[in-house]
Amino acid sequence: MAIEVTRTYVGSIQNQRQVCDGLDSLGDAASKIWNVARWTIDRIWDVIGEIPDEGTLKAYMKNQPCWKDLNAQSSQKVIEELSDAFQSWFDLRQNDAKANPPGYRKHGDKRPKSTVTFKADGFKHDPENNRVRLSKGSNLKETWADFLLCEYQTRPDVDLTEVNTVQNVRAVWNGDEWELHFVCKVELETNDSAGDGVAGIDLGITNISTVAFPDEYVLFPGNSLKQDKHYFTRAEYDTEGDNGPSEKSMWARRKLTERETHFYHVLTDTIISECVERGVGTLAVSWPEDVRESDWGKTANKKLHSWAFDRIYQYLAYKGERRGVEVLKENEWDTSKTCSRCGDDTRSNRVERGLYVCSSCALVANADCNGAENMRQKITPSPHGEDRSNGCVAQPSTYLFDRESGMFRTREQVVS
Repeated sequence: MAIEVTRTYVGSIQNQRQVCDGLDSLGDAASKIWNVARWTIDRIWDVIGEIPDEGTLKAYMKNQPCWKDLNAQSSQKVIEELSDAFQSWFDLRQNDAKANPPGYRKHGDKRPKSTVTFKADGFKHDPENNRVRLSKGSNLKETWADFLLCEYQTRPDVDLTEVNTVQNVRAVWNGDEWELHFVCKVELETNDSAGDGVAGIDLGITNISTVAFPDEYVLFPGNSLKQDKHYFTRAEYDTEGDNGPSEKSMWARRKLTERETHFYHVLTDTIISECVERGVGTLAVSWPEDVRESDWGKTANKKLHSWAFDRIYQYLAYKGERRGVEVLKENEWDTSKTCSRCGDDTRSNRVERGLYVCSSCALVANADCNGAENMRQKITPSPHGEDRSNGCVAQPSTYLFDRESGMFRTREQVVS
């Protein structure tokens, strides 16, 4: 069976020197439109006490000289991004009165190079020759037919001649140079169901995920992720300049993002592959509904807001869809305090963060494994039968992230 999905492919620009100045001017123009619109919001807010909606802001900005620095649809996209940023601020402010609204795009006295999005009438794609033509706004054109012609190269396994539709193209400054992001509609062949088995996942902060397979419990700790965050965040703050982030600070921020993305992709690839190998066709993922709307204290709130549970779910869902594993989002309410063997939900059974001891049936378990088993039982009640030893739940297998290979390995493989 074939399904249509959205994918983003990155292309390196081969003629960087020829188009760099032009892309710089477009990136600067996008920042200017953002800043003018942001200034306009401030003025309207001061007068009427409300922030203009997206449509009103676009109508006003169309009369500003900077609007025609970009293709009309590209300028509209900047306003849409600003409106989305304010909406995110509104949502965050409900639980954090000190949350700051979206700011201006400035590094000292200089505007940064903002991402520029080209929609349907803003680009012309030639996948046969790996070229894309990007439109300039009328203010930046030297002639009526002036445009930027970018030659690009994607990964060897990506062939853009095979995609159904390129929806838009984004010019993105990665800190060192410009690159192109192609947002495409792609048709993928999917496998039949991987099997009749059911697994459950408990998502966490210390153990990023704990999986209850039909025959084994597996922990995936986030130690390497935590170490990277500590190292690169420190590098970022240590090199902060007087006029905003320094080059090294931006490098640290970018490097951390790249490592986090790689970690989550490898994690979800590993889990889905294990499901296929074990004949698991259904995967129930814990969903901490409304968790970010609760107040857990300053330190805990900071951890929760950086918790990537939604990202992990999205990665699992699209990877599982292609390989025959149905990924279900299930509310995790009470799964951490309920005994997976007898159903006792006495809160004191959760002795400490990593230990669960049932006061009714004497089950001794790793607390995350107990939660994962409860997620599994949301789909298939009592999957293990009546006889289930403590050892399996109390001493799960552990898969560690191996920095040398960039993959997850069993603890024994990493040590050796």
